[in-house]
Amino acid sequence: MLAAIFLIIGLALLFKSGNWLVDGSASLARSLNLSSVVIGAVVLGFGTSAPELVVSTIAAWRGNPALGVGNIVGSNVANLSLILGCAGLITAVKLPPSVIRRQAPLSIASVAVFALFVMDGRLTRTDGVILSALLIATIIYLVRSPSGSVEESVEGELSVRRSLFVATTGLVGVLAGAQFAVTGATTLAEKWGLSGGFIGFSLVAVGTSLPELVTVIVAARKEETGLIIGNLFGSNVFNSLAVAGAMGLVGAGQINDPSLTGFGIGSMLVVVVLAYCLGVRKSCISRVDALLLLAIYAVTNVVLAVI
Repeated sequence: MLAAIFLIIGLALLFKSGNWLVDGSASLARSLNLSSVVIGAVVLGFGTSAPELVVSTIAAWRGNPALGVGNIVGSNVANLSLILGCAGLITAVKLPPSVIRRQAPLSIASVAVFALFVMDGRLTRTDGVILSALLIATIIYLVRSPSGSVEESVEGELSVRRSLFVATTGLVGVLAGAQFAVTGATTLAEKWGLSGGFIGFSLVAVGTSLPELVTVIVAARKEETGLIIGNLFGSNVFNSLAVAGAMGLVGAGQINDPSLTGFGIGSMLVVVVLAYCLGVRKSCISRVDALLLLAIYAVTNVVLAVI
């Protein structure tokens, strides 16, 4: 009963706060004369990945690195299959040239580095230091690099201060809503006796990806496709470098889940590269592409559950 109440409260917070977050972020981008892709990557991408950071780091600190790594892998897969697929069903998600040349390859590289560090079934403090250093370099690169065309300011646009307040309020609400939902999911998973890696990849990953899912759906309905792409690729960068780096710094150690570090990691790499190739082909993600990505997400979860 309590888990159901948490779920209802969490969903209500997510959907209401998601509107504030998208509206505030889009307005902030125009007020600061920045591309919505940059705002999506830095503000939305990193901000909405805060649940992954908290859940995975605590899991590693408590001696359950498989749950934490599964959360990262599952979130990366969900971002570019489940969430991007949902957005693609609502509207065609366009990939600006700057995303194809810079943000997307950077996201793929971050995911590949993370995969390289965990494929041996271990995440060390040295790995954590390296990943954290790469995160700092990536943030500097994203903020300083040109990001293509910028939307023109519109008369009556919210001021920078008000835009920041709306976006921040929305982000706090989204994170709070996600926390309620994750609490219910993890409680149910423990009762079902599922493995840490699968729980992390599926239930916890979807739960901690709820901020991205809600934000992207709202952005798709408002046709803010720059925020969608920036959010998802930025979130994968943050998951792979910041979240994994934090896990390494607290001493994650042995992962002890071969299906996760084998099939799970392989699936993550395939999904990330496939989403990029689909987008590059026509500079957008169409409804057909979206259906393919959703089907791949479903199959991946089923296979990981039975192996």
